[in-house]
Amino acid sequence: MKNPQVTFREYTFSNLNNDIPLKEKMVNAHNILKEQFPFIKRIAVALYDSETSILKTYVHSSGEDDPLHNYQTTLGEAPSLQAILKQGKPRVVNNLVTFESGKNEHTVRIGRQGYAASYTLPVFNNGVFIGFIFFNSDKTDVFDEKTLCEIDLYAHLISLMIINDISNIQTLNAAVKTTSRITHLRDEETGSHLDRMSRYSRLIAMELAEKYELDDEYIEHIFMFSPLHDIGKIGIPDSILLKPGKLDEEERAVMNTHTSIGGKMVDDLIESFYLKGLQYTDVLRNITLHHHEAVNGKGYPDKLRQDEIPLEARIVAVADVFDALTSKRAYKEAWPNEKAIETMWKMSREQLDAECVQALIKQLDKVEEIQKQFNEDPYG
Repeated sequence: MKNPQVTFREYTFSNLNNDIPLKEKMVNAHNILKEQFPFIKRIAVALYDSETSILKTYVHSSGEDDPLHNYQTTLGEAPSLQAILKQGKPRVVNNLVTFESGKNEHTVRIGRQGYAASYTLPVFNNGVFIGFIFFNSDKTDVFDEKTLCEIDLYAHLISLMIINDISNIQTLNAAVKTTSRITHLRDEETGSHLDRMSRYSRLIAMELAEKYELDDEYIEHIFMFSPLHDIGKIGIPDSILLKPGKLDEEERAVMNTHTSIGGKMVDDLIESFYLKGLQYTDVLRNITLHHHEAVNGKGYPDKLRQDEIPLEARIVAVADVFDALTSKRAYKEAWPNEKAIETMWKMSREQLDAECVQALIKQLDKVEEIQKQFNEDPYG
């Protein structure tokens, strides 16, 4: 008697339980769905930032076919999605040609790519809205009641995968942020500083995305992890961390160990919370460990030079320095953006990555929007 063969469908379903990245799981789910509904050409996820009302592309299943690569928009600029969220129910559009008259950029991009119909599902985690899932078809009038009954199961399966993936990141973030808050209670960095520099980091990554072929997941993880760059300061004595004057050579050496302490803390937290399979933890570790490296090789802890420094660390370094220069501190007033940029250009010869500095300058209009939205909170 022959051994029963594992079908493609069974194999693909089993992969959903494996310790693989979310994008691979989505591709597997899409492959299963295409067996029955070959007209579904793309499944995509957009995440919602409640603090800024921005929707950001995150993951998709369509390979190189990605009309919304590195795209973001505010929920206010997408009235149809606002309506979905208000109702809390999925939406079907069986003919995108006549939908919204092509006014919104995302609608235009989707239409140009040849997608003709869509099914959109809002995703909630414990009642909190976290984003949307989109199913795009290359044919019109395909989302009938029978089709939707089957697709809806996959939509909720993907929702659970997204929630699980984000929950793992949130678990790690919560652990690290709790530690980070303890640190920031002991120094003068405020929550507003972390809000701003994380969004500056995302702007820089978006600007560099084409050159370095950065996908939306990587960019989002830089945004998520950049506020945690200084967690190692919790291991620095108050006598050094809170010293009002300039540190002497010995004290500076102790202060510089916060990067190594932070890297070790990240490793310990990942192991303690059983998150070894979580994608992009290396991004968090690189940010924590290497954000004080310098392009001339005179930084710390490993004296890396130029491209030896991980890109995410170079990005965060520029975002952090810019916000430090343009924020008020006990020892200085906030600098105007122009003065900060001039100083950073000089620093790019020895310390900061010139490409990252240039990327930030190109986004100055958005930088100013962030500064207005996350103005310094005198109460931290």
